[in-house]
Amino acid sequence: MNTSAALRHRHADRPRARQGGATAVEFAIVASVFLMLMIGMMEMGRMLYYWNTATEATRLGARVAAVCDVNDSIIKTKMHAMLDVLPTSAITVSYTPSLCTVETCRYVTVSINSGVPIATYIPFVPLALSLPALSTTLPRESMLSTVGGSANPMCQ
Repeated sequence: MNTSAALRHRHADRPRARQGGATAVEFAIVASVFLMLMIGMMEMGRMLYYWNTATEATRLGARVAAVCDVNDSIIKTKMHAMLDVLPTSAITVSYTPSLCTVETCRYVTVSINSGVPIATYIPFVPLALSLPALSTTLPRESMLSTVGGSANPMCQ
């Protein structure tokens, strides 16, 4: 009797032993989905960071163009310094009305063209997301590049 009880006990443990691998497989599936979601959330956060920084760069460029008597290359350089993935060729500075002078310009618009690529850090996935077109328009209020013989800090 003891022998048959021991055999029944040994056979009763076998299905549980077979399910030990199933737990590992389930964990692998759940963990991989969880990791993909985490990486996706981090990349979305990075993209929002770049989007916000590009918006702030257009605001900075418009502010510099509105208050300083500087050329477009200085504005583009300041914007590129704020967001290094932003090429200066993607930045447009325009004054309204067109062909106006420092005294006659009423508005300044600084734009970033759409399609500026932002590379992702997702492993084994060569994906690049693009920034949308962004624009900021401000009224022109020249404060001159020099005030009382010293340089205006905004215009440097």
